Amino acid sequence: MFTYRTTGTCSTQINIDVEGDIIKKVEFVNGCRGNTQGVSRLAEGRNIDDVINALEGIQCRGGTSCPDQLAKALRRYKEARSHG
Repeated sequence: MFTYRTTGTCSTQINIDVEGDIIKKVEFVNGCRGNTQGVSRLAEGRNIDDVINALEGIQCRGGTSCPDQLAKALRRYKEARSHG
């Protein structure tokens, strides 16, 4: 499980399970429950890069959003994975 602390959103953390390049589970901590559950379900089962491309740059307030934070979390996951 990879954990990412969000910034600038109502959600405070995102927990992600990935197998290979496929997202298996996404769990937002806090935030707008319906929206975060919807984003999670749409991301699960998809390729990391596809989700990053779909969600990166979406803004809500403060220049970011929960979907954008998920894209940032996935980028950070990829960086951590590539550094061992």
